[in-house]
Amino acid sequence: MQCLQDQDALIPRPRGTLPRVCAAVLAAVSIGVIVLLSPERLFGWVAMVILTLTLGPLLHGLCLLAEEVLYHSNTRYRGVLSHMLPACGLGGKTLLTAGLAGLLLYLAGHPLPHKGQCGKLLVLASVLYALFKSLGVLGPSEVEVSDICERRKMNVAHGLAWSFYLGYLRLVLPHLEDSITKFHATHQANSPFRSRGSRKLLILIPLNANISHKLEDEDDNIHFYDNLPNNEINRAGVRGRVYKHSVYRVLDGDGKAHECVVEYATPLLTLYSMSQESSAGFGEPERRQQVLLFYRTLQDILDHSLECRNRYTLILLKDEHEDDPHVLSKAILRHLQQQEKEEFCLTPPPHQETEHPLSSTPSSLPINNYWHHPDPMSREPTLMFSLERPLPLKEPVENTDDYQGRQ
Repeated sequence: MQCLQDQDALIPRPRGTLPRVCAAVLAAVSIGVIVLLSPERLFGWVAMVILTLTLGPLLHGLCLLAEEVLYHSNTRYRGVLSHMLPACGLGGKTLLTAGLAGLLLYLAGHPLPHKGQCGKLLVLASVLYALFKSLGVLGPSEVEVSDICERRKMNVAHGLAWSFYLGYLRLVLPHLEDSITKFHATHQANSPFRSRGSRKLLILIPLNANISHKLEDEDDNIHFYDNLPNNEINRAGVRGRVYKHSVYRVLDGDGKAHECVVEYATPLLTLYSMSQESSAGFGEPERRQQVLLFYRTLQDILDHSLECRNRYTLILLKDEHEDDPHVLSKAILRHLQQQEKEEFCLTPPPHQETEHPLSSTPSSLPINNYWHHPDPMSREPTLMFSLERPLPLKEPVENTDDYQGRQ
């Protein structure tokens, strides 16, 4: 389990609600201080601040709307005004909040000594907000942009993960078991795929996104063995499009070969190529972050996929041991050994009878006119029914006569 714990320490978790909680606490403390200092003007101050915070975005939205209406109405929104308004931030929530704040300010009265000061402050704050927002001074931080992209699935990694799943894994993984069975039938002499763990597709995801087209070039303990039978699927107008997998033999420290179906996640080639193009604006830190998001997104997609369940293993390859020439084979062997430890045999081997450790009954005795064979401990749980009638915990004692005699 150590390798999975190391992977979990690298994968970024989705952002939570801690910023909202901190903001709510700060607002509650500030309002409490104002209540203690000047409670009579609390509602007026709150109404004026809310109105200022909502009028600014509304004015900035009007500035954005002017650009969209004049130059992008038909190309981006097909001339539909109801699509342009929320896209510019002129949504119903903002308008409703501004209206309620204005009504509250009218009912509570102006918190400033002079009426003109309140109006001037509202106009000046709203106009300056729109100006600074347009200049980027009040723009969202990198954390906010990252959070928005992750929540709305707008990252490059999200698109690549879904494309990899829908265009490849969901098509080939359901046929993987049959392909391995056919491969095993034609390679009986070498007898590969003895263990169940090697019957899964091992998907390699290196953090640096640098993929070699031949695994033996990366590690001399890995040798190409053969290809599985081709899967031909009609796809996007192509009749009999061929999908194939390669079988590799991975040597451990003792020189023993372990057969497995392994390949790199091909969408990482796109991420690596984007980081090499200056026009893509995609540097090495962004590439590493997208690789981690790709791993997390793909893992989440496959965890909810019934077609791919128990047919794959994602292997995240760190880039901190690049000087080790056998880091790739060690990572593959570590996951193969972990699979063998975690999986259990649900049915006993043929022609094998195991006595129950708590029973002294021979391996085959007649019980209630039925021949009973004790099951091994690794079998699936079954329901046991008793043929005897249930008995009460304690039989009732009739004491009516004794009670009448005492009377």
